[in-house]
Amino acid sequence: MRIFRALLGMSIAGACALAVLPGVALAAPTAPYTVLTVDVGDQTGGYPIYRSDVFDRDNSTVSVVAQDNDRLAVDTTRAGSYVRLTIQPPAGEQWTAGQTYQATWQGDGGTAAMDLASDGRGCGHVTGWIKVRQADRDSDTGRVDAFAAAYEYSCRDSTYYTGTVSGELRWNSSVDYAVAHGEPNPVSFNYQEIAVPSAAKTVTFRSVGSAPITFGAASLGGPTPEAFALLGSNCTGRTLTPGQTCTVSVAANPTKEGVQQASLLLADDSASGTRRVQLAVEGFRGVTGSYYPLAPKRLMDTRSGLGAPKAKIGPGKKVDLQVTGRGGVPSSGVGSVVLNVTVVGPTAGSFLTLYPAGQSRPTASSINFAKSWLGSNSVTVKVGSGGKVSVYNHAGSTDVVVDVAGVWAGNNSLSSRGQGGQYQWIKPYRLYDTREEGGPLKADYIMWSWLSFGDLNTHVKALVVNITAVSPRKAGYLTAWTGQGDVPSASTVNYPAGKVVPNLAIVETVECTECGGRRAPQFSIYTSQTTHLVVDVVGVIDDGTVPDGLRFTPMSPTRIADSRIGQGLPSVLGPASVGKVTAPASMLTPSTQVLAMNVTAVTPTSNTVLTVWPADSAMTRPTASNLNPAAGQTVSNAVLGILGPTQGFNVYNHSGNTHVVADVVGTLWLYPATATPPTGRATSPGSGLKVIDSGVGAPSPR
Repeated sequence: MRIFRALLGMSIAGACALAVLPGVALAAPTAPYTVLTVDVGDQTGGYPIYRSDVFDRDNSTVSVVAQDNDRLAVDTTRAGSYVRLTIQPPAGEQWTAGQTYQATWQGDGGTAAMDLASDGRGCGHVTGWIKVRQADRDSDTGRVDAFAAAYEYSCRDSTYYTGTVSGELRWNSSVDYAVAHGEPNPVSFNYQEIAVPSAAKTVTFRSVGSAPITFGAASLGGPTPEAFALLGSNCTGRTLTPGQTCTVSVAANPTKEGVQQASLLLADDSASGTRRVQLAVEGFRGVTGSYYPLAPKRLMDTRSGLGAPKAKIGPGKKVDLQVTGRGGVPSSGVGSVVLNVTVVGPTAGSFLTLYPAGQSRPTASSINFAKSWLGSNSVTVKVGSGGKVSVYNHAGSTDVVVDVAGVWAGNNSLSSRGQGGQYQWIKPYRLYDTREEGGPLKADYIMWSWLSFGDLNTHVKALVVNITAVSPRKAGYLTAWTGQGDVPSASTVNYPAGKVVPNLAIVETVECTECGGRRAPQFSIYTSQTTHLVVDVVGVIDDGTVPDGLRFTPMSPTRIADSRIGQGLPSVLGPASVGKVTAPASMLTPSTQVLAMNVTAVTPTSNTVLTVWPADSAMTRPTASNLNPAAGQTVSNAVLGILGPTQGFNVYNHSGNTHVVADVVGTLWLYPATATPPTGRATSPGSGLKVIDSGVGAPSPR
């Protein structure tokens, strides 16, 4: 018997010609056998044969001619098409049962000769092997008159043709053969968006030999197995008698633009030891998971009846808010929305939870507040059934105001709006602090500022900032926007008098025309009442082309830390102490770098600040803060928490004791189409974007 391995190649065009299993009888064939089987395996390009098949005298004309020097010429024809296999042992040798022969096209260098062709298609650079199990001879002529062998075959005519073809040859033989073919083969996923899993496809393996075949484990191999996923197999451990089938399911998840190929491998007890099916996909760069900033727009105000009934939300009640198709939010294609949620006049201490409409309410909070409190929080929430999000109030009654700032694409349909942006995290950079210079911003005034990232300035579309109102003289609000046109009728930070109130915001920018030709991104902040301002820049939304950008996958809010019950953090955080939270592996992929979270300080014993930064990394604790709770206050803020190399983040508490709660609303992950090796960046103190310069303009009245 003789086996030869052939690595044949194939272009994407070849992937479109799906292999078709022949209409072989389900019953096992009977001995003696004269049959040629060809399994195209993971060969590409259709050389020398396009499809797997079984050629016997029941479905084809099969001729085997024994020639001089033990040369065997096998010809099969069916419906005007032919497949031809020619084999010959090494020069000066004969076929011997039990021996394996390495093979090339013309038998060079002491190898056997082997040629496989069909309908004018062949290969001149063959490698493989032939394993002989039977080689009987005519007693008078000495020529072979009964033969059994297995083979594997590779065509190496060019870099375009790779893969392995295998099969069995029987001629007047009673030696059984175990063979299975996979259908379809190849499996083409056609065009698929990069980093977006395709729908599953099923490969059916059918036993087409004379003997049962037993399967082992399924796996992926070949050039780019990372572009595909093995979803399941009911073949492993099964023995199929002739005619029986089993299935393996696979999906594509391309990692780059262009064609990617791999092999579905299924171990078996046949002579070749493995069934092979070629997988192919052509990846394209889409917009799923990218960000689209919007001009701030109010979607809901229970005080006026905008977007919800004109009434406070009562205890244990919820409002389903329509977000898609309103306020500039697209009617479809939206995965999640970035909202600024404001609580006005609550009658009791409580919390709100925003979550996808139609889903069960999670154990998580989006904003926490005391009785009579006025404040806001940035909330990113996955869009649920009907394009709605649910707003739940736990206790008492409260008015709620919701403004939209942007959307994360849920699929590629938003590509009609152009390329979305990707998130670039940076080490927090303090843009300005009016306590140190300039004095408080007067009521009804506007402050504008800019940052320069050098050559990357024109790629910046929005800034991710922590904006903090410090000691406002009266209750009021801040609005951050491009600075162009009128101040929007929406708020970014809502503050009571005398408090320290931060909020995370994604603020759309425009090119600065008064920055010495830098073309730096700029934005403005308006305040309704006199207050100090502190602005820290923690990230950038680019134009989708800057290397190492991150994209977003939303989830229903999920609690990963609650020090009150020892979840994620073992106990209360004391003064000047650091707690480490490790992200659950179930919510991570190898490319996850940032968690979008709501972090809550619960009843600190003194005024304090909390700071979040990557654990076990080279980044030192930033001077900027994420939360500024007062003693006894339960307060939340949105945090984009960078993960360190051990998939964790640190939480620092400055003064007193405080409990900490963290709820995750989504993950930000490295987009492979713009990633540069090495793909991990969380061990470094920043992304590729660096602040080179910054400035603040003179305040001006509204």
